[in-house]
Amino acid sequence: MSDSRGEVTLLLAELKLGRKDALAQLLPLIYKELRQLAGHYLRDERIGHTLQPTALVHEAYLRLAGQDRADWQNRAQFMGVSAQIMRRILVDYARERVAAKRGGGAVRIDERDRLLGTTPQKTEELLAVDEALDRLSELDAQLARIVEMRYFGGMSVEEAAEALGISARTVRRHWAMARAWLRSELSEGRPQ
Repeated sequence: MSDSRGEVTLLLAELKLGRKDALAQLLPLIYKELRQLAGHYLRDERIGHTLQPTALVHEAYLRLAGQDRADWQNRAQFMGVSAQIMRRILVDYARERVAAKRGGGAVRIDERDRLLGTTPQKTEELLAVDEALDRLSELDAQLARIVEMRYFGGMSVEEAAEALGISARTVRRHWAMARAWLRSELSEGRPQ
């Protein structure tokens, strides 16, 4: 199915007006991009689980569908929010996994492990990056959003610029600063 930016923008406007069935029409138009976004998140996981990105996209879709008062401006902003939701899903899951590993409850996560293909090393790395990103957000929220869009979301400089309403040059400059800051944070006794 072709990516009609005009149709995506129209459907986002209809969602903003409260027309819930617009999300069902929107999903086929952006599914491939959401799946690529999910694949980007899961790129370092073990291979052999073809449902990995699909499971993440479906969970993100359910959360997107549950948002009542979304103020979607454009496709880039929608993809940025989708990246943020996917990050939250993976971080929440990683926290569940760590809690279960430490005996924090009788959470059965085997099926989700299989679907998402998570490993203990990836879980620790994800939590370390998430914590560092939260610290960065306290210092500069825009830098943190750029990292989220580029690192977690796999968005291009231009896509991140469009979603944030800033220039591509600013995104490049901020991306370089944020990467240097994160590299320093993660190298101080934390796993990279």
